Amino acid sequence: MRWALVKVCLAVTTMVVVAFAVPLGLVVKEMARDRAFSNAEREAAAVAPALSITTDRDKLERVVASAGADSGMAVHLPADGVRSALDLGRQRAAGKDIAAVRRLGRASTTSVPGGSTLLQPVALGSGIAVVEVYVPESETSNGVGTAWAVLAAVGLALIVGSVAVADRLGVRMVRPAQRLVEGARELGEGKLGARVPEDGPTELRLAAVAFNSMADQVVQLLANERELAADLSHRLRTPLTVLRLNAASLGAGPAAEQTRAAVAQLEGEVDTIIRTAREAKPQTVAAGPGAGCDAAEVVRERMEFWSALAEDEGRKWRVAGVERPVRLPVARADLAAALDALLGNVFRHTAEGTAFAVDVHNAEDAVIVLISDAGPGIPDPEAAMARGRGSGSAGSTGLGLDIVRRLAESTGGDVRIGSSVLGGTEVRIWFQLDGRKPAGRGHRSSVRGRRRMAGAR
Repeated sequence: MRWALVKVCLAVTTMVVVAFAVPLGLVVKEMARDRAFSNAEREAAAVAPALSITTDRDKLERVVASAGADSGMAVHLPADGVRSALDLGRQRAAGKDIAAVRRLGRASTTSVPGGSTLLQPVALGSGIAVVEVYVPESETSNGVGTAWAVLAAVGLALIVGSVAVADRLGVRMVRPAQRLVEGARELGEGKLGARVPEDGPTELRLAAVAFNSMADQVVQLLANERELAADLSHRLRTPLTVLRLNAASLGAGPAAEQTRAAVAQLEGEVDTIIRTAREAKPQTVAAGPGAGCDAAEVVRERMEFWSALAEDEGRKWRVAGVERPVRLPVARADLAAALDALLGNVFRHTAEGTAFAVDVHNAEDAVIVLISDAGPGIPDPEAAMARGRGSGSAGSTGLGLDIVRRLAESTGGDVRIGSSVLGGTEVRIWFQLDGRKPAGRGHRSSVRGRRRMAGAR
């Protein structure tokens, strides 16, 4: 579309330039010719007074020599009763043309080798004299070439300028369309964070608004699906737990063993279904303007939710680093799900009354979120991270760390488990803001420095 617009603009501008430049060129040529013959008429008019005063050959030769430069003038005197016809200067016009001017009594021009001549009649007492003024071809085209060159340069500048303007207009129209196509392709590939800028012409801007609204609805629908799946899994696990406890109290015997085996198999199938649903979740990379969220706002919102349960269980909690906005290139729903997963682990795997904290550190190229608790800690962090990759042990789907890991890796970051300043477990989520992988030792050193900062708060 861009090149089509450029071609149309080039064709239209070229036609306009030709339509104006060709007539202007012809007018310039005609004006140069008129100027040359006007000068010739003035030279002929300068001789007329001398012809009316005297017909002496010597005097007339001096007049002709002074009026006509480079032998460009001739005077043809008629015969009278005393003298025969007299021709002064170099004659270039044909005799029949001179005779025709004498007979008609009006000026005329005629073509001669190298140019043209102006034949101007002058009435004398003895008859009609004819003043012949030679006009070279160079005089009739003087300045025409320069004028044509200027017209050509102006026309070329107009064409180049119009093409440049058309190209800019084409870019302004094509780029929003290309971004819309790329956004649609990314959304089709499962990148639910794909958004397009709402700029450009009105039609494309409205299309971008509609696309972003559709993408938001898709994300919301999938979030609702995940919430529904989580609710269903919780409802299934509760009766399964009761069944498992009841089966454990059945004692020995083939029927009891079969019941316990069936309950274990059913728990495994439920875990497999949940894990499979999680692995089939489309990637939610924030792929364009409009995607992302304020991490500080999400942390405050989720801590407000969990603080109620913390008060019920007598847990002390602390949150830091959320006083100012902290932009993250991830979807709001995904960050909330990751925080809920980690905070839920704190409540499930530590005793009531155990303190916990959430710290947010905003660096130039990364954002670090630390979830710390004062519990017993995790004896084997590597095994916990392995479960987070979908290999959950019995009674665990490993979805919590899997949610967090996928979210961090979508930005080029990572997740690590270590010891917290509270004495228990610390889960550190590194969100890379520029999409690069975090560096090795310097990355770990900066994390330790941030941990010391978190402990000092």
